[in-house]
Amino acid sequence: MNNKFVIAVYVDNRFGVLTRVTSMFTRRGFNIDALTVGETEDPAYSRITISLSGDGYAREQLINQMKKLFNVKKVEVIDESNCIKRELMLIKIYNKPETRSDIHFAVDTYRAKVVDYTTDGMCIEITGDPGKIDAFIELMKPFGIIEICRTGIVALERGNTSLLNK
Repeated sequence: MNNKFVIAVYVDNRFGVLTRVTSMFTRRGFNIDALTVGETEDPAYSRITISLSGDGYAREQLINQMKKLFNVKKVEVIDESNCIKRELMLIKIYNKPETRSDIHFAVDTYRAKVVDYTTDGMCIEITGDPGKIDAFIELMKPFGIIEICRTGIVALERGNTSLLNK
């Protein structure tokens, strides 16, 4: 049985670390659905958020192997019931006079924002959980999608704890 899950990994903020971490997924046969990396509250560390699918046994093996990597400081599966997940997407849509008001209505309804506007196209920014992003894409298909760029999931556990200091 394949289950989706999200892993947060704190690593040293150094070149080559991302390659070592992601090569672990290749060796274990996992396909990464989404990956985001960014500096943390401490510039010495980066946080990698990885969304992927796999069974429980393989997931535990993967996590145990990642913990052994030199530059990895902390690895944890994010508890889906106690986290906040968000994704950012930019989507470019054809801008036609006959569909313009419908697009603007959808933008307002989904709390998105038009960030670029020309006579023949518009670029919309939307942030939310992946389900909201997927629903917005489906809604925009009839208007003509020109291009999409998604960031992948970022996730934090609720409350006042830090993954690194657990």
